[in-house]
Amino acid sequence: MKNNQRTLSRNEATVVLSLREQGREIVLAADVIKLMGAERPARTVIHSLLRKGWFLRLTSGRYLLLPPERGPENLGENNALAVASAVTTPCYVGWWAAASYHGFTTQKPASVTVAAGRHAPIRVIEGTAISFVRVSPRKFFGFQSYDVYGRPATISTPAKTVVDCLDRPALAGGPAEVVRIVHGASFDTSADEVADMALQMKSTSLVQRLGFVMDLVGWNLSPSARAKLKAAIAPSARSVFGRAMPKKGDIGYVAAWGLIVHASRSALLADVPRSEERVAS
Repeated sequence: MKNNQRTLSRNEATVVLSLREQGREIVLAADVIKLMGAERPARTVIHSLLRKGWFLRLTSGRYLLLPPERGPENLGENNALAVASAVTTPCYVGWWAAASYHGFTTQKPASVTVAAGRHAPIRVIEGTAISFVRVSPRKFFGFQSYDVYGRPATISTPAKTVVDCLDRPALAGGPAEVVRIVHGASFDTSADEVADMALQMKSTSLVQRLGFVMDLVGWNLSPSARAKLKAAIAPSARSVFGRAMPKKGDIGYVAAWGLIVHASRSALLADVPRSEERVAS
């Protein structure tokens, strides 16, 4: 039988316990080298701690500590959100995975998408695909640390999650799923806070989509917030929500928001509870 116990040599115990005393979750190779006093023995310890299940490799030279409290068995780390937000810095878990975390949808995306300051290749860690999307500085805000099963995970806030999903629907399951997410958020998220965050993004198409989808699901804005959104849209501004090309039965042009909707009303509201009772503005 394979031995799956997490044992520690004297040097390994020194490293693990020192890091734990420091309250470290994320460990760099340089940290271990400093503790050991030399690079060669530090590399040996790192390799051994990886093999025994005390470290989880995030990227080259960057590791997640699986502390003694995790128990004596090498069970790995199945906290995908915590792992994803630890791979690089600064970053945050966003879009579909964030919407699922906040309870805006019952869908559980198979992968996690992370907003970062620079592009990075997709990584598969502990069986979860993690993709990194470069986000411009003006859109890189609205996130905080959450406790996810005892691990800190940096995730977009509820209001920013709504805004990000509308900004890039393809990263949130597509238009119909985004409508479902907005509907789910409407029960315990401030509509006016969402509107303010959308305006901070400085994207006309985002504001148009937000206004339309809020109307579609019956999420009411205050008169002042609605006026601010409309004021941010130039009279000649036009954008598309839905498929690239129109089809018969699509909603079409929505004058209130200057938006061309390439999707039918029934398709967009298919997963929204009691959708047949809702009336779009």
